[in-house]
This record gives sequence, C-alpha cells and structure tokens, in this order.
Amino acid sequence: MTALVADARDWLQAAALTHQETLVKADPFNFMVAKDLLPTAIMPALLADFPQLKGAGYLPYESEQCGSAVNALIARLQEPEFADAIGDRLGIERLSQYPTFVSISRSLKKRHGNIHTDGKSKIATALLYLNGDWAETSEGCLRFLNSINDFEDTVVPEIPPVYGTLAAFKRADNSFHGHLPFEGERRVIQIAWLVSADDKARKAKRGRLAHKLKQLQQWLGEKFGGSSKPEMQ
Repeated sequence: MTALVADARDWLQAAALTHQETLVKADPFNFMVAKDLLPTAIMPALLADFPQLKGAGYLPYESEQCGSAVNALIARLQEPEFADAIGDRLGIERLSQYPTFVSISRSLKKRHGNIHTDGKSKIATALLYLNGDWAETSEGCLRFLNSINDFEDTVVPEIPPVYGTLAAFKRADNSFHGHLPFEGERRVIQIAWLVSADDKARKAKRGRLAHKLKQLQQWLGEKFGGSSKPEMQ
C-alpha cells in the first residue's frame, strides 16, 4: 500500500492545480476546476477498484470496499501537500489542518442534484470524477450557480463529470451548486474538510444510518417488487 500511495503522488500532482488552464474564481464564491489531473494509463485500475456500492448517492468511504488503487488515490487526496494546494486555490490557509470526511458515489437517482450550498460543518469540498466518458447531455453535469432557484443562472459553463476532473469550492452561504436530474452510473470521490472532529463523528454516524436505510429499502424493493419511501440523501 505504501508503494501505491507513492505512485499516487505521481498520478495526482499538487503542481497540476496551478496550471494556467485551471479555472479559479472568487466571485460569487471561491471555487476551482482542474481537468486532466489523472493519467489515462491508470484508468482501468481505478475503474476496476471502484467499489460496487448498492445504494445510490454518496455513501461513507469504506476502505475494505475499494481496491488498492482507489484507496491509494483517496489517501493522496487527503495528504497535506495536496490538500493545502487545493486550499491555496480557494483562499483557505492550510486546509490540511481540518479533519476530512470521504464519501463515494457510484450511481444517482433522478432526485439527486438539487441546488444547495452544503452545510456549515464544511470548510471546503472537492469532487474528483472517474467516469471514462460522458454523453453529450447536461444531465449530471455540475453547475456552480448564482442562486438557489435557477439552474440556468450559471457562474461558468457546466462541468461534465469526466475522468480526471476535480472541482472544489469553499463553503459559503451562497456557494450554490447542483446538477440537472440524472439516473445511472456517475462515479465520483468526494472529500470534505470539516470544521471539527465532532462534525466528522456526527457526519459518519449519519452516513452509516443512511447506508443501512438504503440497504433496507433495496431489500424491501426486491422482496415486494416496488419502491419504498424515497432514499435519504
């Protein structure tokens, strides 16, 4: 695993975040978008090692559910050097000082993606997409927005969730983001830097509960041939 983490430093280099093509904005809130961060040669390993999650939406990261390549990549995302490079782009001093919470999504339901800002327990969030390609559609493409009630009031062009794209933002009361409804496979790793360790513990507890409820709902759907109440996000 140590060797793979070292390899992951070559896969995902902090210096790449300072490339001139990286989009960095401070208005109406701080965010960045960097593309082509991962080499295509490791795509097969990352896709093969991506967890076979049964529930839709974001679920808490469990290392035993992932293969070694994905675990190494997630370890790299949380290393101080890389976290601080993201923080520099977002105007956050030493982002690595904050505890992290990692979640993973393999697929979505149509109900996911509503416009929101993220909760106040978060300092910043980074999304690393691992989809080999994306259809010529706006569905499922991340949008940074000027308001909470208009998907068309975009700050920059929408961001397709394609392999090697990283989008990150500093949480604010106006850090509006979301995507048009999409159902199907959409692979993404989410790293959130939190205000405190207590916030991390609460988020982990809620995540475990949500996972159990999703498993129960899936079992009920399979057993009785219908859907139960809507899944928790």
